[in-house]
Amino acid sequence: MLADSNRRYRIGEVAEIAELPVHTLRQWQQHFPQLKPKRDRANRRYYTADDINIVLRIKTLLRHEKMTIPGARVRLSQELHGEGRPRSNREAYELARQIEQEARAIIRLLDSVSQNASS
Repeated sequence: MLADSNRRYRIGEVAEIAELPVHTLRQWQQHFPQLKPKRDRANRRYYTADDINIVLRIKTLLRHEKMTIPGARVRLSQELHGEGRPRSNREAYELARQIEQEARAIIRLLDSVSQNASS
């Protein structure tokens, strides 16, 4: 996302990048334990590129995917810990095969229901 992964961003800069008010960022810090900007010696918040990516993901979950804060918190935690995501091509293949089997079972069930309804 951001070119300089070592740069520190002030809260105002992050608010501008994410197109959010500063107070929203402060509120999200209270609701999302994954969002923990560091503080400098003057106790001012500074964000890293990773923090900004988390802010943008939270914004997507809440504003675009219409999730609740608790739901977004769980989803973000799962994403950051790699849960629910295939770790290899083999796992991805097995997951796709399982989804295909379940879809075929649902189609068979729907076919039998429609046949019984027409009888």
